[in-house]
Amino acid sequence: FGFLDKNKQKVDFLAYFRTKAREKYEKWDCVYNHFEKFVGGKCTFGDVTVELCEKFRDYLLKCKQINHPNAYISRNSAAGYYSTFRALLKIAYKEKMLRENLNDFLEKIEPEDVAKEYLSVEELYCLAETPCKIPVLKTASLFSCLTSLRLSDILSLCWEEIVDFAAG
Repeated sequence: FGFLDKNKQKVDFLAYFRTKAREKYEKWDCVYNHFEKFVGGKCTFGDVTVELCEKFRDYLLKCKQINHPNAYISRNSAAGYYSTFRALLKIAYKEKMLRENLNDFLEKIEPEDVAKEYLSVEELYCLAETPCKIPVLKTASLFSCLTSLRLSDILSLCWEEIVDFAAG
């Protein structure tokens, strides 16, 4: 009949979020940390309303980075974080922890177009020919350029994830 179990309203939403973040990847942890800070470390499913989600959206558009408290997060980071948060709401709804899909009432954060800078082929050749006192730095730089992987992606890369397509 559409009645929501009153006990679910009292369930710790932050603990639920933390569990889901551990199943996912690093961005989920970052979003969790921002949400935890936003709600002051306390939030139940009963607290999760459209109004709370809209306030979290506004928070993300104005907040500072967790690891670099002197810098604000970019609009595109805010858009990605809010998208991740909305994915969590969808999961909670599918798992019947929320009575309605709050995403139906939430406005997403539109990302900004960003002009991406990259090296030309000639510049890559020049980089490859340039002497470097730290060979691993040069190799890592070229690897990053040729794969389009960011530093954070490279640092989390494992040998098992590297596939040699030429050997196949």
